[in-house]
Amino acid sequence: MAICPPRRGNRKGVVEKANHSAAQRWWRTVPDALTVEQAQSGVDKLAVRMDERRRSVDGVRVTVAQLAAGEPMLALPTLPFPAELEAVRTVSPQALVSFDGNLYSVPPGMPGAQVTVRHRLGEDYLHIVTAGKAVVARHRLAPSGAGHKVRDSGHVIALERAVLAQVSDRAPCKTKTRRPLSEAALAEAERLRGRAVGTGPAERVVINLDTYAAVADRLRTAPTPEEEPGE
Repeated sequence: MAICPPRRGNRKGVVEKANHSAAQRWWRTVPDALTVEQAQSGVDKLAVRMDERRRSVDGVRVTVAQLAAGEPMLALPTLPFPAELEAVRTVSPQALVSFDGNLYSVPPGMPGAQVTVRHRLGEDYLHIVTAGKAVVARHRLAPSGAGHKVRDSGHVIALERAVLAQVSDRAPCKTKTRRPLSEAALAEAERLRGRAVGTGPAERVVINLDTYAAVADRLRTAPTPEEEPGE
């Protein structure tokens, strides 16, 4: 009896039960010092005994070996199990997404957005999906950790257009251009000067040092309260 994966149309798990007995009950009784040859001889003897056991399937008495012969193993799959690897990433300002040591492009206008990178095992492509389950990019998978920037030509063209749309084709502003004052500006300046003469707070304040000196002299010659004559 060969220990094998499940067979097509296995009725009532007879073959699987035999495999289970060989893998569990017999294996647990094998001594640690047993050689490989001795172990193989022991499992072969167990297989013969178990193959000759009779079972009743649909009212018919058959052996385990007869059931196994009528149930061939399934063919090996041509593709690996369709498992998918998913990773949540943030789009950079350059419209790039990092995954497995490489950078992959997405359409412009998505900086800071959360996207999911999906790679099915065995495939040469990966997909970048938005939160709304919309596929926005599909790229050929670059070697792991290669540091490549994988860009779609459509994404490159769209990014260039988005950048150029923000650039103006107008002539640059002229700086440090010195122009003479116009007649209107000169007239307004004269009007403001005439209004300011004698009317502003600074113009009304008169600083005369002689006045301060006269006040100081009076204060020095004025009698103190003790020198004043009493009543």
